[in-house]
Amino acid sequence: MVIGGLFGFWLVLKLAGFYKLDKNIFFDLLLWWVIGAIIGARLYYVLYAWPFYQDNWLDIFKIWQGGLAVHGIILGGFLATYIYAKIKKIKFGRLADLTATGLVGAQIFGRVGNYFNQEIFGKPTDLSWGIPIEPQFRPAEFWTSSYFHPTFLYESLGNLVILVVILLLHYKFIRKKENLNGRIFVLYLVLYSGLRFLLEFLRLDYSPVVFGFRWAQILSFLVMILGMGFLLRRVFFKKRQGQKVE
Repeated sequence: MVIGGLFGFWLVLKLAGFYKLDKNIFFDLLLWWVIGAIIGARLYYVLYAWPFYQDNWLDIFKIWQGGLAVHGIILGGFLATYIYAKIKKIKFGRLADLTATGLVGAQIFGRVGNYFNQEIFGKPTDLSWGIPIEPQFRPAEFWTSSYFHPTFLYESLGNLVILVVILLLHYKFIRKKENLNGRIFVLYLVLYSGLRFLLEFLRLDYSPVVFGFRWAQILSFLVMILGMGFLLRRVFFKKRQGQKVE
């Protein structure tokens, strides 16, 4: 996670230079991101897995035992960015676009940590790239299975694809000297939510189930629909503006 965070922050600083933004803004934001991400990730996970904590309140504070949710990192990180933007009177969209780029870069490396902890793996598989999971980490119903889908690796590779798409868009905006206006931020939410929705069909870790779907799937689907609606609205609005000019 630390390596991922450093890589993500490096990406943000490089892009800030290309956009001719004050890099000191992001050095100031760094502490806000760390605090927002940790608090958001832990609170989200505790609510998500409340049955495990309702009778063990002290365990809520034992972050070293694991239990940080990616959706909580996203919510906490962007909420911290929004508050900072309001205090400093900076456009949130511009900061959010660079924050999203750094975040997806960090996720590429952060998910690899799940391999060493033998967690967030998927269903049993006979595919050649299935990974061995020690018996004590296997769900009881799959105790006799040895190899499982490396869903954390799938997510890392998916995030790599998302990062490439986002960097290509940055290149386009920088070359044409266009304003970002939050479009990359929303696109990140749409693409990551789509990736997470699909991966949840394979994951075996604990999750509340609503109407037959895992909670992360429902949240991802809602975010994806809202984000796509926002992007389509922006495209439609831009076309109408172009017609008026003509």
